[in-house]
Amino acid sequence: MASARPAARLARDVLLRLAPRRPAPQPQQTTTTVSSTIRIRSFHHRAFFSPAPPNHDGSSKHQREARAAPTSLAVGAGVAVLASYLYNRDRERDSKSKPKASRDHGERAKDPDKEPSPPPPPASSEASQQDTREPLSLPRFHLSDVRSDHSSTSSSPWVTYGDKVYDITTWVGAHPGGDVILRAAGGPIEPYWDIFAIHKSSPYVRDILEQYCIGYIHLHDLDPTTKKPKMEQIEDPFAKDPDRDARLITHTAKPRNAETPSDLVAGEFKTDEKVFYVRHHMWVPVVDDASEEKHVLSVELPDGKVRGYTLRELKERFQRHKVTATLQCSGNRRNDMTRHAGKTNGLQWGVGAISNAEWEGVLLRDVLKDAGLKVVDASTATAVVQSPSTTTSSPSANTSASDEDPLPSQKDLHVQFSALEAYGASIPLIKALDPTGDVLLAFGMNGSALPRDHGYPLRAIVPGHVAARSVKWLNKIVVSDEESPSQWQRRDYKSFGPNEGANPDWERARSIQEMPVTSAITGVWVGNDCLKNNKGKNKQTVDLAGVDGLKVGCSKTSPTTAAKADKIPITMQGYAYSGGGRAIARVDVSLDNGRTWDQAELIDDCSNPAAPCYGNKTWTWKRWKYSSHLPPSVLPSSSSSPATTATTSGEGSKGEDKEKNNCTTLIVKAVDEAYNTQPESHAGIYNVRGNLATAWHRVRICPECVACPDGGKGVKWVTGKAIGCGFEKEVEEARVKKQEAEGKKAE
Repeated sequence: MASARPAARLARDVLLRLAPRRPAPQPQQTTTTVSSTIRIRSFHHRAFFSPAPPNHDGSSKHQREARAAPTSLAVGAGVAVLASYLYNRDRERDSKSKPKASRDHGERAKDPDKEPSPPPPPASSEASQQDTREPLSLPRFHLSDVRSDHSSTSSSPWVTYGDKVYDITTWVGAHPGGDVILRAAGGPIEPYWDIFAIHKSSPYVRDILEQYCIGYIHLHDLDPTTKKPKMEQIEDPFAKDPDRDARLITHTAKPRNAETPSDLVAGEFKTDEKVFYVRHHMWVPVVDDASEEKHVLSVELPDGKVRGYTLRELKERFQRHKVTATLQCSGNRRNDMTRHAGKTNGLQWGVGAISNAEWEGVLLRDVLKDAGLKVVDASTATAVVQSPSTTTSSPSANTSASDEDPLPSQKDLHVQFSALEAYGASIPLIKALDPTGDVLLAFGMNGSALPRDHGYPLRAIVPGHVAARSVKWLNKIVVSDEESPSQWQRRDYKSFGPNEGANPDWERARSIQEMPVTSAITGVWVGNDCLKNNKGKNKQTVDLAGVDGLKVGCSKTSPTTAAKADKIPITMQGYAYSGGGRAIARVDVSLDNGRTWDQAELIDDCSNPAAPCYGNKTWTWKRWKYSSHLPPSVLPSSSSSPATTATTSGEGSKGEDKEKNNCTTLIVKAVDEAYNTQPESHAGIYNVRGNLATAWHRVRICPECVACPDGGKGVKWVTGKAIGCGFEKEVEEARVKKQEAEGKKAE
């Protein structure tokens, strides 16, 4: 082996002489530092070609140096190949008498003299000459090296995509699904992207990945026909997902993300579990019914103590509580923001990423008390000692029982939730301990066990907060002095200023917790037929039976002349909601794009003694309905032809519809009990993530001449292709499906 190291040192010295001059780097005390006896393979893989964190222009440090000194890099790469050949030749000569060594990078760093396993035979000069892929300076890697040295257990995981190799070491930590990406480490990422189709349909994902490219797969490892490596067969983690209702509007299939269709969103106060919106980041964990009661929730306190609770124990030891609460995704109505303000990243939800249900479980505060949590009440500066039997407060009890360590303040702590499929989030402890906060560890929904899609067997319910904090498939709780380390807490579910662009400061932004006030139109009926449909079966339910939510109004009495123009009735319905337990005080409606206003009728869904609402505050949405007549300024007349097409309306312009073939824009906005109200447009609240799209909701309707069943003529009103209003599947969804179809065809 004596001849191998001099060859490595020779190549290193030559490379350092040819490379551009730059200040000597400061030594770093890490376990992966390359020692002075650096091997040529590790050197040219990691020390010279491995990309640094991307610069603001998308290029790495070494890519910028490559542009500045292409000749030096090319010569250096040639010397590296030559030295690598000498090293491999000597390595083969001695390999028969040497045992195989560990390929783990961490062990190599600890023991620089430990011998690495032999690399594959060097490529023939003929094969090297045939490889003309640019840039020629990028190294070529054998798949055997990628698999053995850069798998999920390595400190530097790599993946392949197409014929390229990517070092995803830093990407794993910055990607919400980093733990899942590691499954592909050491091999091709395509099989996983075939499952997580959202990556294939999002060009910006591939652009990000390209920043981590470090080289090409060697030609010897590529199929001569496809010029790609042979794909591996992997198990589809979504294969055991539950079946879903066909009425749901699906945005992504794997993972499943689907919203409630608009005509069902507020059709009932409590959303049927079959059409309750679905928001998943990964697959649905499989929990066997037989082992349900053995499901264990781990609770870890700030002092390091850990207590485990089985589901059976939670059900039997603690008092059960019910809470009626609305869950809403932070991206609800994101497509409205995209349409009116600018491009946003994320699922293009309409108005259906919100649902309401009655949840049953035990209070989180009771469980934390039982586990022995001890904290200081910041409002009184006294200690609150949570114990299995009592909760006591004492002005002098600001230290633990041993008088050694001061008790932490509840305002400085967080409750971290972790799920079976790796999702994580957190809420402030002060919310969890609030006697009126109603935070549940839930195992029931609408009188039945939790469905698999909605957290079976156990989930958190955090009323009034963004649904991302109500973690499903809950198996661990940690009370900590910091927020959840999960990427979904640190680098997602945050909002930014309109000017902050595609690379905002994630650490500076606060995590979304309580939701702002919002509202939406979920149904519109125009014409005399709408009157009978508005009567409803009772005061708590709006009857939608037999009504086409897109167009209503063709009947013998449908107005066709100016004489009857002031008799066109209109009925609308929808929901309003505000987080933090704040009730809705008023819903304002406009039928002429904001020129005139009126108030909608608020439906009192909680007044029925047989079906009360549970909870210390108002955690539910408020359904509303409104019936009136279209204003004369927007009605069709004998001198103006009804529009035959409809388009979406812009934000912030009032009273301009009269000039556009009698189309009109319907608007709704809500006010909560604290007099918080919605912004008029999305321009001022625009953020690249498209979160908290709460501007006034607008739906544009236009009249069309139609033939009536009796042979006469009538007028029907249609919503048109109102992207984001929920009346039609999103154009963005259709575009994604088209891209996926074209991708499969190309394969």
